[in-house]
Order: sequence, then structure tokens, then C-alpha cells
Amino acid sequence: MRTVLGDNQYGKAETRIVRVDRGDTHAITDLNVTTTLAGDLAATHETGDNSGVLPTDSQKNAVFAFARDGIGEIEDFGLRLARHFVDGAPTIHRARVQIEQYTWQRMSVQGQPAHHSFARAAGTRTTSVTYDGTNSWVVSGIGDLTVMNTTDSEFHGYHRDRFTTLPETHDRILATAVTARWRHAEPSGDWAAVHEAAREHLLEAFADTYSYSLQQTLNAMGERVLRNCPELVEVRLSLPNKHHFLVDLSPFDLDNPGEVFFAADRPYGLIEGTVLAEDAPDAGLAWW
Repeated sequence: MRTVLGDNQYGKAETRIVRVDRGDTHAITDLNVTTTLAGDLAATHETGDNSGVLPTDSQKNAVFAFARDGIGEIEDFGLRLARHFVDGAPTIHRARVQIEQYTWQRMSVQGQPAHHSFARAAGTRTTSVTYDGTNSWVVSGIGDLTVMNTTDSEFHGYHRDRFTTLPETHDRILATAVTARWRHAEPSGDWAAVHEAAREHLLEAFADTYSYSLQQTLNAMGERVLRNCPELVEVRLSLPNKHHFLVDLSPFDLDNPGEVFFAADRPYGLIEGTVLAEDAPDAGLAWW
């Protein structure tokens, strides 16, 4: 039986880099960077000819070297790296750079901002940049953003089969850890401002949507972002349902008027979906 080589790629996963900008007060940029390259690489797979391979160690070193000149916004940093890999190696036809940026907040001492002290904060900013030698696609986002509504959430009227035991509820806790990614219409812009706006609209939609399902809440969050951020054309959301079950205190002769809950970590429902602008351009390689 004959075989042919299919799609393939390679890269350096999770290069951890921290840059400290030293001025009157210090600033931290804390990143996890993954580079992935694809192109004319059949020879290394089929014969072991590595002449077209840019080593993954070189990719790691490029991340560190580019950071020496300053990182700036992670989308711009990713674009610089992706263009470097494709434009600098004749066998590389596509580069993807994925970046997670960990959030650090400046601490305060006696009410004054600290010069060089920080505390890790919630929410991880993300980006995925793809460049094919001609076109660039940028997807930004946020992860590890845990939110909760303690009321204004119901779940009932669902289909039942012989395995259904879940009781209907007209008042429940709704909690999730938001992973959201949004596609930019153009590979340029005020990345920080769009990120902050998208994050704020996600949170606002979660807070003020009276929810009959987490799916409904997901759609409301994506719609709110797209209505208010014209730079974006698509939002993808992954929302695990962080279940909170009312504890039965009757064996102890105690009532429980919706005050004591058991927070279960698994198994959990996982709700995922995409909201697009009606005239969204083709995604190209953005989500590949």
C-alpha cells in the first residue's frame, strides 16, 4: 500500500518569558509563547533531510531576542515573530504564534502604588496570529475569567428521557470560567482598547442577562461584544457550567433557603458556541 504525507507542522511549545521594563516604576510582561511552522517540509519527514527545517530551538531564541527590543501589545509581538519566520526561511510558508499573557497588578503600600511589587490577577489575555507570506489573521481573547450570578438564572422545560433525573429549577447559581476568542476584521488596530472593551461587554452581558440557559447567556455575551466592537467580526466562547448544588440539610433538622451549596468541580456541562457579524469576511486560516 502506498502512502502520502499529509498536513504537518512543527514548532516550539510554551516558551515562558518575563520582561521587566525598568523606569521610575517597573512594569512586567509575562508571556507563554508557542510558535508553529508549516511549509515545504516533506523531505525531513520522508528522508530525514533537515536542510529546510528551522530548529525549534531557533524559534525559542527568536522569542527571547525579539523581546529585547520590547514586547508591546502581544498581537504586534506575534505578528513580528510570524513574519520573521515566514519571510526569513524559504521553506516556511505559514507561521502561527499563540501567546498567553498573564495579568499582574501593581501592589500598593500605605495607599501608594508600589515601585516593584505585583500580585497575580484573574484573567489571561490571549492571541493567535497567523501569517502565510501574504495575509495575516489575528484572533485575540481572554481565558480563566471566572464569573458568577447568584440568582436570575433558571433551567427547565428541557427534553427528558428515561435517564433524566435533573430537577427543574427556577432559581439557581450560574457560574462559569469564560474562555473567549474574537477575530479582528483587520490585522491592525488599538489592540489594548479593543481587548478592554470586549472584556467589559462580556462581563456586562453576563451580569444583566436573565438566563434560562447557559446557551442563552453565551449568545448574549457574543452579541454584546460584536454590537459594541466594530473592529471584531466573530466571537467564540467556551463556557463550562460550574455547578452549585443546594445541600440537603434536612437530616440535621435544618432548612436551607438557598444559602448553602456544594460546588462540584466535575463532571460539568460544557457549552460552546460562535457568534458572527452578519457580513463577517471569510476566516481564512484564522482558526486553523
